[in-house]
Amino acid sequence: MDDLDRRLINRLQLGLPLVPRPWEALAEELHSDAATLRARVQALLDDGTLTRFGPMFDIDRLGGAFTLAALSVPEERFDAVAAILDGLPEVAHNYRREHQWNMWFVLGCATPQGITATIARIEALTGLTVLNLPKEETYHVGLHFQV
Repeated sequence: MDDLDRRLINRLQLGLPLVPRPWEALAEELHSDAATLRARVQALLDDGTLTRFGPMFDIDRLGGAFTLAALSVPEERFDAVAAILDGLPEVAHNYRREHQWNMWFVLGCATPQGITATIARIEALTGLTVLNLPKEETYHVGLHFQV
């Protein structure tokens, strides 16, 4: 990673400029050119330095819903249950926790009713009870990791 990569990552954490030609504006800011910056982002994605590059939507304002959920999965079934969740388009990601509720995941659905239906489907597919932890309030925190 060179200086331009670092400056690009640091700047992109603040968002793209909201102008008709954002890459050109960004290139001017970073003393580069738009094609180079787009190629750098792709290279950082390809080599795993960045795992995601894209917009963040306020799903609630779009009529959808997210929820944090958890399962208490017997160890011998952990991989099989993880594979079930991985196969569901509503599951954004899942991860292991060292706790009684050892599999945590995020559900994203087009409607709040979709959350309820997806939880019921997960319970039917796994035979396990889902702990649903919907958000009660939204907080916006400006998180920036200086590279």
